[in-house]
Amino acid sequence: MNGGNGGRGEGGEVAAGVGKGKEAGAGVALEWRFAQVFGERATGEEVQEVDIISAIEFDKSGNHLATGDRGGRVVLFERTDTSDHGINRRDIEKMDFSTRKHPEFRYKTEFQSHEPEFDYLKSLEIEEKINKIRWCQTANGALFLLSTNDKTIKFWKVHEKKVKKISDMNVDPKALMGNGSIRNLNNDFSFPPEGIPSLRLPAVTSHETSLNARCRRVYAHAHDYHINSISNNSDGETFISADDLRINLWNLEISNQSFNIVDLKPQNMEDLTEVITSAEFHPTHCNLLAYSSSKGSIRLIDLRRSALCDSHAQLFEEPEIPGSRSFFTEIIASISDIKFSKYGRHILSRDYMTVKLWDINMNSGPVATFQVHEYLRPKLCDLYENDSIFDKFECCLSGDGQRVATGSYSNLFHVVGCAPGSTEATTLEASKNPMRKQVQTPSRPARSLGSLTRVVRRGSESPDVDANGNSFDFTSKLLHLAWHPTENSIACAAANSLYMYYA
Repeated sequence: MNGGNGGRGEGGEVAAGVGKGKEAGAGVALEWRFAQVFGERATGEEVQEVDIISAIEFDKSGNHLATGDRGGRVVLFERTDTSDHGINRRDIEKMDFSTRKHPEFRYKTEFQSHEPEFDYLKSLEIEEKINKIRWCQTANGALFLLSTNDKTIKFWKVHEKKVKKISDMNVDPKALMGNGSIRNLNNDFSFPPEGIPSLRLPAVTSHETSLNARCRRVYAHAHDYHINSISNNSDGETFISADDLRINLWNLEISNQSFNIVDLKPQNMEDLTEVITSAEFHPTHCNLLAYSSSKGSIRLIDLRRSALCDSHAQLFEEPEIPGSRSFFTEIIASISDIKFSKYGRHILSRDYMTVKLWDINMNSGPVATFQVHEYLRPKLCDLYENDSIFDKFECCLSGDGQRVATGSYSNLFHVVGCAPGSTEATTLEASKNPMRKQVQTPSRPARSLGSLTRVVRRGSESPDVDANGNSFDFTSKLLHLAWHPTENSIACAAANSLYMYYA
């Protein structure tokens, strides 16, 4: 299902005007272009640990984007190119689609979501790093979102607040002395019967507005282990939070009580064989949710069956190939992220080596498998020694379900067509020139992203090269990315920089 020309035009140049802003068919590769960057660092500039982006999320409309960083801050961006600026519908219909501007976002506001804490009972430091952000339903023009660090979830309301000012003085300025006191006013002063014409009632007016972020609720003390996922329910009233061993169900309005719906903790911790790595609600069925494990399996559970959902409705896992087991088998099989498709028919999962697409009506195996890090297999020992093998890469689906995207090393990310018959496969770099010098490599087995376009980086800090001459850098990793819900637009994080691309 992979292969193709990596989304490039003739002679290695991006074909101008092809696929710009319009839906490409299953057999047509999108031409990706740079749109914007926020927080770009200068050459040689050192990145502060607290500034590294750790979460990205579009809202359902795609008009707002939120990022969280390791310093506990949440930054919001809003789209600026959605208004038509007075153009009537007939003129819009006559416009050539390819002349439309790329999606533009601007900085909206930011706030400190979490602070570093210390658990005195367990003598444990709790980082302020934002693990996940999820948008909630809007109301009365206000934005609502959930953010979490390792232990505490917070419910935030961001709204415009009018700044009130007193427009008129109580006293006529002519009656004031230089120091602001009223002339001829002393202890023996008495108000004349006809009153003082220079005294007036103050008038309060609102001249401008400011954005205000207020924490509405705090959901704490419900997880013994680090929270790895939060997910909103389609009912708009509840959400789940998951740690290594448990999944809890919350009501947005109740912060002091949650219900444990999945518990994998054995009586004897020595019997523990797997942990929860990610969890997500079904996008339309409020009773269904899925969670993945460190063994590479995905379980679909139905809340209607029982209060404690230790038994699953469906189990999705790929049988192990006989004779292929090694020391690294379970490590690289651990799923780092799962995402439902827009209407919930498919589940996309990412483990260290591959991206897999599952049909929830077929549990015999994935309907598509895309190799991402196959070229790193000979280096698993080195990856284990430097802990890179434990990196948790995210994945995402396009709104139409025709393509998937995931990150890799050297600040690269891959976009692959998953529609039947599609050969689209593109490798891009998180930079202002995402399709900088690329070299075609010898053919590899189908479905291998490692055999796609190669990107030659400039100024790599600790470069390495595989047997095929593929340059990669383990210190630059693109872990977090998100696909716009309705358009072919991707936001991805490279250290402290937020890059946005469109097709």
